[in-house]
Amino acid sequence: MNIEDFRNYCLSVRGSSESTPFIDNRILVFKVMDKMFAYIDLEPEDGRFSVCLKCHPEKTPELREKYNGVVETPFKSLMWNAVYLESDVPGKLIEELISHSVEEVIKKLPKRKREAYRSL
Repeated sequence: MNIEDFRNYCLSVRGSSESTPFIDNRILVFKVMDKMFAYIDLEPEDGRFSVCLKCHPEKTPELREKYNGVVETPFKSLMWNAVYLESDVPGKLIEELISHSVEEVIKKLPKRKREAYRSL
C-alpha cells in the first residue's frame, strides 16, 4: 500500500476527517468524532512512510512478531503500532488495521457519541 492508497482508505471511513494540526504541518492526522485513529509523518527521516494506528493491546505483540513492518511507536505504547506502508504487511491487512483502529476509538467514546457515530 502506498501513501495515497492509505490516505484514500482513511478518508473512506465513515465520518473521517484529515488535518495537519501541528505547527510544522508534517503530521497528517485522521480522526473520527474528533478522536485520532491514524497519523503519518509526511517527511520521514528514513524516507519510509509508516502510519501509527490504535490497536487493542492484546493484538499488538502478535502483529509485531509476525510482520517486520509492524513496530513499536516512538512513545512505546502497546495501544499504538507503527505500520510501514511498503513492507511485508499486505495492503488488505493495513485496511483491516485502519478499521480496527477506528473501532478502538469508537468503543471508548461515551455511549451517546458511539450511538451518534453508528447513525452517521
